[in-house]
Amino acid sequence: MTTRSGPVGVALVGAGVISTQYLKNLTTFPDVQVVGIADLDTERARTAAEEYGVPFSGDLDSVLARPEVELVVNLTIPAAHAAVARAALEAGKHVYGEKPLALDPVEGEKLLADAAGRGLRVGSAPDTFLGAGLQSALRAIAAGAIGTPVAANTAVMNFGPERWHPSPEFLFQYGAGPLFDLGPYYLTALVALLGPVSQVAATARQGRAERVIGSGPRAGTGFTVEVPTHVTALLDFERGATAATTFSFDSALPRIQFEVTGTEGTLEIPDPNTFDGVLRVRGGADEDWRELPVGGTTAGRGIGVLDMARALRAERPHRASGELAQHVLETMAAVTDSAAAGAFRGVSSRCEAPEALPETWSPLEATLG
Repeated sequence: MTTRSGPVGVALVGAGVISTQYLKNLTTFPDVQVVGIADLDTERARTAAEEYGVPFSGDLDSVLARPEVELVVNLTIPAAHAAVARAALEAGKHVYGEKPLALDPVEGEKLLADAAGRGLRVGSAPDTFLGAGLQSALRAIAAGAIGTPVAANTAVMNFGPERWHPSPEFLFQYGAGPLFDLGPYYLTALVALLGPVSQVAATARQGRAERVIGSGPRAGTGFTVEVPTHVTALLDFERGATAATTFSFDSALPRIQFEVTGTEGTLEIPDPNTFDGVLRVRGGADEDWRELPVGGTTAGRGIGVLDMARALRAERPHRASGELAQHVLETMAAVTDSAAAGAFRGVSSRCEAPEALPETWSPLEATLG
């Protein structure tokens, strides 16, 4: 049972590029209070804390020692996700992490088991599926806009993040690449819409063995690519639907596609790496696409943290759960294994479909007193 009331005390670990999006939002949500920022570079943590009015900054241990911290938001690089999460749990804190949950499913399972044994919660990005675009798509499917879902086609293809990211090496290392970096957005959305994945088949290639940083102070610096950079997968879902999906850092033609086809029509869904967008449907009698209403929050990254904080106080399940993230992680690992083996691979874990957010759900409304 919870023994606290009022806003949930939150600390961020990792003051890198992605932290600015979280800080801009979390410092405006009245149901959470950002009380600390930690980073290996304590000066960087101090600068971020000053900019956003956060009262404490320092290294990981010093932030975890703060009694007012209830929930740690783990924004470190993928290779550090599990270690930082374990440290937070050992300190008695709930943890919400950037994706992926861990580098491999075994590590993810241990993390969830550790949290359960301590009576603590784990949450994980992406929370984009909680935005207006995907939630409206979920409502449209539930209302029968396309009949029974049969299949999905998704793709996210570009020339790679090294063109704009000043330190992109980690995005081409084990635990990243287009599958682990972009895949969680698409796979989480697919699971939210179609239910858990049962088996996969995949192929994977590496377009270039070396890449060059294209922006920032290290522009022109080369680095080695460790993972496949073009992955195509077929997914079977337990409820009966199937999907074909591609994740690529090798496409000179940027492309984003997300369509779900049902027995009565097709739904064109907004980019699941965003919180808004246009939702369109085309039925068997339609000569063209029809736009559907989109309603819900478009606040951006951090709404998963907020939902988790409110769920802590209400003692109900949170939506961007560790179990959902673990299922997506197992699916990505199965895709990787299938591509290497040239054979179908099963996905053994299952997760509950997250409950839809009320259309009137507002991150700027104080609900915790």
